[in-house]
Amino acid sequence: MIYTCTLNPSVDYQIETKQLDLGSLNRVENTAFYPGGKGINVSRVLRNLDVDSIALGFIGGFTGTFILEKLHEEGVKTDFVIHNEPTRMNMKIKTMDGETEVNGSGATISVDEQNQLIDKVKQLNENDYFVLSGSLPPSISFDFYETLSSICSEKGVSLVLDIPNRSLKKLLKYRPFLIKPNQAELSEILGVEINTKQEAMEGAKELIQLGATNVIVSMGSEGAVFINNQHTAEAENPIGTLKSSVGAGDSLVGGFLASYINEHNFLKAFKYGVASGSATAFSNDLCKNSEVEKLVSKVLITE
Repeated sequence: MIYTCTLNPSVDYQIETKQLDLGSLNRVENTAFYPGGKGINVSRVLRNLDVDSIALGFIGGFTGTFILEKLHEEGVKTDFVIHNEPTRMNMKIKTMDGETEVNGSGATISVDEQNQLIDKVKQLNENDYFVLSGSLPPSISFDFYETLSSICSEKGVSLVLDIPNRSLKKLLKYRPFLIKPNQAELSEILGVEINTKQEAMEGAKELIQLGATNVIVSMGSEGAVFINNQHTAEAENPIGTLKSSVGAGDSLVGGFLASYINEHNFLKAFKYGVASGSATAFSNDLCKNSEVEKLVSKVLITE
């Protein structure tokens, strides 16, 4: 089973308006609410691709209830730790000039609630995948990432890490099955500027030497690179119109896992992941199966 873990989920409030004038009244053209958080996005993508997962993490309040209801409507299984504070809200504002994000900080998670989640992860085994992605709420330290990663290592669970934190390097000793930094995150992790796919490949190889099993570096419109001990590959995105970059990286992770657990072919999984990320970028929500299938043949992979 695939388990996703979102420690700091959100309700994403998406607003579309022609322009945003600070300090004055603005009228919006379209609005939408979505369950948010990187792990939750991965679970939603997996469900869209006909693969089951169980979403873990912390939720609470009326916003947490909204997330549960929406996920269950979509057929996503959940096993969250419930707390008393409302789950945060994030605002995504789309204008003619681009996208602006205003993110909440997150709820306070007690030690008891943290231990409840730890106990759930301890039940996983070597047949499971554990996707740990997204930011930490302010009440939880980086050590919590390390605790969960350590448990996965001890249990033989395939650990997938996608966390926006330069200290990701500290977790590579637990030999994660997959990590997926984007170009900017890879630059921050290594402390050097990554500008080209060649530089991304060299940087990814450093992460392999430090313990990662598979590394995907997403590079926006430039595509992505994939590195492990058997393969060094790059992908070019299919051509399409960018509508929203939100969730594209999570869709890449979901698409990769959806393909890999069925065929156990790394390059096919990489190709399917890039198609999934592109399908999300070309739509206003997360990718659908039919959209991904149309794009798979248009993703160019070069070893």
